[in-house]
Amino acid sequence: MALAALSLVVAASAPAFPASIQSDEEPEPQTEGEAAVETILREQEQLARGQRFAYEPAGRRDPFQSLFETMPGAKGKRPKGVEGMLINEIDLAGVVQDTRDGDVAMVIGSDNKGYFLRVGDAVYDGTVIAVDPRLGAVTFRQQVDDPRRIKPYRDVVKRLVPVEESADE
Repeated sequence: MALAALSLVVAASAPAFPASIQSDEEPEPQTEGEAAVETILREQEQLARGQRFAYEPAGRRDPFQSLFETMPGAKGKRPKGVEGMLINEIDLAGVVQDTRDGDVAMVIGSDNKGYFLRVGDAVYDGTVIAVDPRLGAVTFRQQVDDPRRIKPYRDVVKRLVPVEESADE
């Protein structure tokens, strides 16, 4: 009985016509939409198999480029010396008042070497815009590539003596 039921199931699932017999009718021509769907499905299969890869950056940065080697808007690698240092890598060591050549800021770089900076000198991500020996401060104008900001820069002040914060007691 079980054998008869099994043969009945096999017979019902078999195709009505053998695979070798095909109709003489030509396949229906595909519409434009069906052809587009076929192309998309074929490309997705190729991507899934690893046969094809496509990356459209659309204005985004290259994800395979190191963030440490270059800065946004900068060309090439960092130069040596203070010109290749970021503002946050520089520490203010002193300020000298000079009436003849302009005030000078003495800074220590990330390489533990001392450098002298005057107004107009450039560092990697900005320039010195003010040296104030009276306050013991140096002001840098840092280039900022942030679309949320109105100004494309911000002023960073480095001081010899940190400003004391008022405590409410």
